[in-house]
Amino acid sequence: MTDSPITNPPDILCIGSVLWDIIGRSASHMTVGADRPGRITRLPGGVALNIAMQLARQGMRPALMTAVGRDAEGTELIGQCQRMGLATEFAYLSDDLPTDRYMAVEGANGLIAAVADAHSLEAAGDKILRPLSDGRLGSADAPYPGPIALDGNLTEDLLARIAESPLFAAADLRIAPASPGKVERLQPLLKHPRATLYVNLEEAGLLCHTDFDGSEGAAAALIARGAQRVVVTAGGDPATFAQSDGASATACPRQVMVTRVTGAGDTFMAAHIVAERSGANAQDALARALRIAADYVSGETPL
Repeated sequence: MTDSPITNPPDILCIGSVLWDIIGRSASHMTVGADRPGRITRLPGGVALNIAMQLARQGMRPALMTAVGRDAEGTELIGQCQRMGLATEFAYLSDDLPTDRYMAVEGANGLIAAVADAHSLEAAGDKILRPLSDGRLGSADAPYPGPIALDGNLTEDLLARIAESPLFAAADLRIAPASPGKVERLQPLLKHPRATLYVNLEEAGLLCHTDFDGSEGAAAALIARGAQRVVVTAGGDPATFAQSDGASATACPRQVMVTRVTGAGDTFMAAHIVAERSGANAQDALARALRIAADYVSGETPL
């Protein structure tokens, strides 16, 4: 027996980490062991949530599929998500697992160090995918046909099963690696016929087991390894979109003063999704996403 389909479906599903970001930022240049004055903030974060927040800012109605604890931190986090216009009814709420957290230190020279505690998301496993199989959003016989933003904080085993799952066979699948340390988890999804992979230059190198001088070579190498669509960013250097049919675009981000780093890649990905969904061509979509990401990094976009 399956649940009834929902009457007001979301515009996009965001599957992955939804947690609290605890970020320490200093205006000073920092190295390992540095102790500098700055500000410490706690904000809603996680790759899936960062993407969803940016999608909502640009007029979409995202739904979160994640694991959140039924603890005080989880209750507060779900409440904040709802106030931002994000659909939370598909989130798996656990009585046993605590709400996840991410901690980072950023200096004027960028990210110094970070620790991601997504153990509850990993422990929940495929429980977070139930709405895709129980009839609320889809089933194996009638898979969800819309866009899905998927982040690499899921376990390697679950990501491998998603790559083969009929539940994702009709989706417009947009994939974020979460971090260079987790990007190799995405190898099973690299050749997914409906996937767009968003990576930076370092992550592209890890997937291809080589180093690249620029995004164009990295994008071409990923396509040669079987990817259908990729977007490769390279910090302040040109970013590249490439597709298996030969279509491509390259654009250079404008130079800005960096005031924050955490969430920049997620903001870029969300902006690119919105641009493509609105009908922008490859060049315009890439340029628009770079512009919005630059606004975020410079602090022009409010948190």
